[in-house]
Amino acid sequence: MSQLSRLINILTLLKSRRVLTATELSQRYDVSIRTIYRDIQKLIASGVPVVTLEGKGYTLMDGYTVAPVQFTEKQANALITAHHLVNKSKDASFVKDFEEALIKIKSVFRSSVLEKSEILHSKIHVFGPQQENLASNSLSELQLAITNLNYVEINYRKANDTHISFRKIEPYVFFSTENKWILLAWCHLRNEYRAFRVDRIQHFKILPEKFVDRKFNIQDYFAAQAYEYKKHNHGDS
Repeated sequence: MSQLSRLINILTLLKSRRVLTATELSQRYDVSIRTIYRDIQKLIASGVPVVTLEGKGYTLMDGYTVAPVQFTEKQANALITAHHLVNKSKDASFVKDFEEALIKIKSVFRSSVLEKSEILHSKIHVFGPQQENLASNSLSELQLAITNLNYVEINYRKANDTHISFRKIEPYVFFSTENKWILLAWCHLRNEYRAFRVDRIQHFKILPEKFVDRKFNIQDYFAAQAYEYKKHNHGDS
């Protein structure tokens, strides 16, 4: 990769991500950290307001804009394919927000790429096993609660249970399985991490009050779940 191409790519990454380290960039472009230092200085010299965060990395000054990025046909096709997969989601808010984002992205497609992407859109179909007819409309709001560390109050109904319980939770992680979104959160009712199916949340309220991040790690969570299952079914080893 030429230096000019690398500088353009670094600028695009800086605009799309909050903070980048010199180590990350050197590994990504297979150059030395010293080369990255020189690249950053060239960007600054050309008028790009790159800010160095001591001990963290590089970011762009707030408000700085970059000319629209041109997408290749393959990149556009990847977005169209993702659109079809997103449409299988059972959460209406997530589908709506993705569609609105895609409209903005497609506005910078070259006309030839846009035309071909529309052709591809009609030629992709995603099928899956029949799922129970449950849906949600809360994913987008709950995502904001995760990133802003807001407490959430929910009314939750377990599977095969008509009782609805009230919970105050600290939301941490989403994962998706079998077209169902699962929220992992600290539950103040149970005083432990619990998994909640988003489509079983009957009502929710995001509170302005913020919680202290417990540094939840999903790998540790699943490892602990596997250990408890093994201990319960096979005894301690």
